[in-house]
Amino acid sequence: MLMKAETWRKKRDYSQEELDLALQILEAIKGGMNLQTAQREFPKPGGGGFMPKHALVAVYTRMVESGAWPEDDALLAKIRMKPTRTLSGVTTVTVLTGFYPCPGDCIFCPQEDQLPKSYLSEEPGAKRGVENKFDPYLQTRNRIKALAAVGHPTDKIELLILGGSFCAYPRDYQAWFVQRCFDAMNADELGGDQGSKSLEEAQEINVNAAHRNVGLVIETRPDLVNRAALPWYRRLGVTKVQMGAQSLDDRILHLNRRGHTVRDTLEATSLLRAGGFKIVLHWMPNLFGATPESDQDDFARLWGDGAFCPDEIKIYPCQLLEGTQLYQLWREGKYQPYSEETLLDLIARLKTTVPRYCRINRIIRDIPSTYVVAGNKNTSLRQDIQREMARRGTRCECIRCREIRKKQVSVDTVTLNDLVYRPAHAEEHFLSFDTVDDHLAGFLRLSLSDDTRLTGMVDLEEAAIIREVHVYGQSLALGDERYGIAQHSGLGTRLIQRAEEIASRAGYRKMAVIAAVGTRAYYAERGYALGENYMIKTLE
Repeated sequence: MLMKAETWRKKRDYSQEELDLALQILEAIKGGMNLQTAQREFPKPGGGGFMPKHALVAVYTRMVESGAWPEDDALLAKIRMKPTRTLSGVTTVTVLTGFYPCPGDCIFCPQEDQLPKSYLSEEPGAKRGVENKFDPYLQTRNRIKALAAVGHPTDKIELLILGGSFCAYPRDYQAWFVQRCFDAMNADELGGDQGSKSLEEAQEINVNAAHRNVGLVIETRPDLVNRAALPWYRRLGVTKVQMGAQSLDDRILHLNRRGHTVRDTLEATSLLRAGGFKIVLHWMPNLFGATPESDQDDFARLWGDGAFCPDEIKIYPCQLLEGTQLYQLWREGKYQPYSEETLLDLIARLKTTVPRYCRINRIIRDIPSTYVVAGNKNTSLRQDIQREMARRGTRCECIRCREIRKKQVSVDTVTLNDLVYRPAHAEEHFLSFDTVDDHLAGFLRLSLSDDTRLTGMVDLEEAAIIREVHVYGQSLALGDERYGIAQHSGLGTRLIQRAEEIASRAGYRKMAVIAAVGTRAYYAERGYALGENYMIKTLE
């Protein structure tokens, strides 16, 4: 049986007849015909169906690279597969670690043979991991190729490492895994699949590589985050940490055997924020012992003075899966999953309370409905919630709901705003460029720590921290500038300058940036120099 990677290559080995058909379709679209009509007008011979988008992208790329056609943004936008993948400005590549025992014993987590705990072999990300035998190089390289083949830029890569509690793996495995991911991003520079001599060498190559790493994300448990771990995260190049908070009620955590407390989560978020890391929390309604009313109260504990205040959140309703301890409780009549209607109503209400500085990344996991025993099986719940909120006349103001996406924006018409809030042990400034109709063109997260020695890292003593700079719009090639798109239009520089002014007035002597490896050059151009783990600039 062919592995998926081989099947993928076979599908993209086009005959001359297919190339000619694709060219005819592209010329028809350039002439004003819409994509679907053009595909029907020039079908494959012998009833073979329509020419796929990846073939159109391949021919478009050949025409541009040969000089026969000029670049055509409008044409590429029409044939690009899943354009929303890169509308946030970067291209995400997800990889999965191999099996390693999890320190947790959560009653809702499944465990499949040779998969990290809580992951299922039919989930898209896990499936790619299995097909590539969990090899970090193959996963990264093949995903970059697949994204490029369907029209996505791949020069700015956010690397998302999934696999449960990454920090529970041996450190030599962590370092090897990350290094091989960098080797895959550096394949053009290394000349194929040969490896670098060290993680540090791989990172140094990536600073100016064709596929630069602009963000590195790991996921872990709150009780595995401690002061000693932070310098290690930075050595790996980590810029964002996902944590399974799941609940902010110790009773619920105990009933579900999470193995950590609410205080563990609060201390972990405080430490990560003091280290400049972006913070993503996973939160789970419908856990054993919860009700829709208690879930609403629980969600409110995320926000406010002295609270967790995550930068991003994933709302993962607890799903009843066979083979878990929760499944046995359900069979005994002790647990009842919410209906789809109950869940939809609950999350539609919760979304109206999310602050403007937070992004709701996901509302349900990619678990195929065939795995779910009872309760909600709707994998498109997010879209149904959006329709329900529109019917109710309510609105979510999270970052994802306000991104400009395809909207054409003149940078001269945006307004710079400063939203100040106080999570535990810090003052946060969410600087944002907003359009006249309240869409988000770009933002910066500035953290003023109550104790700049909290992490013990020299770089951060007496320093304010830029935790994130993000300018929106369809991901563009580095150095590419186009009218009406926010990226590469100077908004990032203006945000940094404003952050430096705020920090200087507040009495901080220097600014630190938790820069990803592939963004070091960007900050160097703006007066920053590499310290031990951060880009540093002395403030006037």
